[in-house]
Amino acid sequence: MAGAFSVGIGFGLQSVINNFVSGLILLAERRIKVGDLVVVGSDEGYVRKISVRSTEVETFERSRVLIPNSYLITEKVKNWTLRDNLRRIAIPVSVARGSDPRKVRAILLKVAQDDHNVMTAPAPSVELEHFEADSLQFQLYAFIDLHKGGTTSTDLRIAILDAFDDAGITSPSRQTDVTLRNIDWLRGMVAEYGSAASNGRTTTNGGHGSHHFPEHDDRSVQAATHLPRNGKPVSA
Repeated sequence: MAGAFSVGIGFGLQSVINNFVSGLILLAERRIKVGDLVVVGSDEGYVRKISVRSTEVETFERSRVLIPNSYLITEKVKNWTLRDNLRRIAIPVSVARGSDPRKVRAILLKVAQDDHNVMTAPAPSVELEHFEADSLQFQLYAFIDLHKGGTTSTDLRIAILDAFDDAGITSPSRQTDVTLRNIDWLRGMVAEYGSAASNGRTTTNGGHGSHHFPEHDDRSVQAATHLPRNGKPVSA
């Protein structure tokens, strides 16, 4: 009985001893320190306390997450502040097709350089990611200090909007092109419909059978008869 009890206690204390040893390793290696910004699984926050069994992380929602020390040793952990406090932010920017890409790039760089929270080394950069039929897609990259630039992303977006308004650069607007084909046939049908509506009877179109047209007022018929003769895209 004593031997079985000892084996049970040994298995029960296995995870406790594992976390205890892992805590000693964390304190010795100092890969994770109090105040570091870490990402563990789906949780991201600042390390507030490292104890012998677990590590306490405070998330941005002000919740406290207790993570076993063994997890921090055996699993992948992202530490934003292991070497320094720099972090790169990326701001996507979309402008209308037809805008001067060199001018847009210069404006984005100037906005980033004018912000006092953006680091000068590494310097901010702008890339033209891709372009579509109605838009150009840019990406603004900038490095900030995690302890100073909490609202830098929002400040940069507001400054970009103001700079684009001053420069006359617009955002892309979605446009749908509808191409009308066989306009001459459609004009003939409308004219035949107008004749049938004025006589109050059913007409026959080119020997292909009779067509029964619904009752409409003369204004819609008159507007429909002014369709263009060539099939051209009509923006909707």
